[in-house]
Amino acid sequence: MLETLINPKKAERKSWELLLIGLLYSIISVLIADIIFVKDPVFVKHLDILIITFTTMFSIPFMYYLIKYEEAKDLQIKQEKKLLREHGKALLALLFLFLGYVIAFALIYMIFPQHITETNFKIQVETYCAINSGSVHCLDKQGLINYKPRIEASASIDAKMTTLASILSNNFQVLIISLFFSFVFGAGAIFILAWNASVIGAAIGIFAKHPAFLYKGLLRYMIHGIPEIAAYFIVALAGGIIGIAVIRHEFNTEKFWSTLRDSLDLIILALLILVAAGFIEVFITPLFLKKKVKKAKKVTEKIKRVQKK
Repeated sequence: MLETLINPKKAERKSWELLLIGLLYSIISVLIADIIFVKDPVFVKHLDILIITFTTMFSIPFMYYLIKYEEAKDLQIKQEKKLLREHGKALLALLFLFLGYVIAFALIYMIFPQHITETNFKIQVETYCAINSGSVHCLDKQGLINYKPRIEASASIDAKMTTLASILSNNFQVLIISLFFSFVFGAGAIFILAWNASVIGAAIGIFAKHPAFLYKGLLRYMIHGIPEIAAYFIVALAGGIIGIAVIRHEFNTEKFWSTLRDSLDLIILALLILVAAGFIEVFITPLFLKKKVKKAKKVTEKIKRVQKK
């Protein structure tokens, strides 16, 4: 029933509705995990993964039919610029879906009691901390006052280039996995994207509980996060389109090679956007955070001193 709430044609006309769909799917997934599986001694240890699994299951039908719809455009539209514009409508719908995931997970993290969120987002928080500070206890044990961004604005060029290489290496791996998943499983890439949305949503939720750091949770992800996620969605569409063309056995036909060329264009576009997102994360995002971080830390330190007294 839930998978029939929206179809690709309607989604491309009213992309913003996917925001509500993403919210709905994520919230229902959390409720299912917390109500049905929380009493099971085995499943309760893995609610964080179950939530992503259910979110993915709800989204797969829409993603599958969207990819089929985009592949049909490849056969109907011959002009590359017009075709890219048409694919852009699908991309916008998917971005709204992803944003719905992020908002839902962030709100759930902020609203639910701490003992519940620790179970629902345990792996997500550990992943975030491991990536950003090398310690899975960076937030719950040391506190936000010891938070360290991946790269400082004052870092040397060599340090920034090293960080950029690390970021691009990780992002390219995610890109390849998304391409592979979408090729062999059609809508398989939605699992990777739902997972990333849960990590980002949990991190924003953590920062939101500390008002002095709320801006950081938003700026840190939205400035470079939107183009980065867009690249993953683009390559997911490309992989799905190729997969459908292969299933239809259109080898050695003009239709197949036309579809392949369009998919390669999308992959190249995704790579360029991902590189641009990496540069933004390393060279631009820290500039927005530099002064704000110092001010936020002073506020947090002052609050702690007052609490001790």
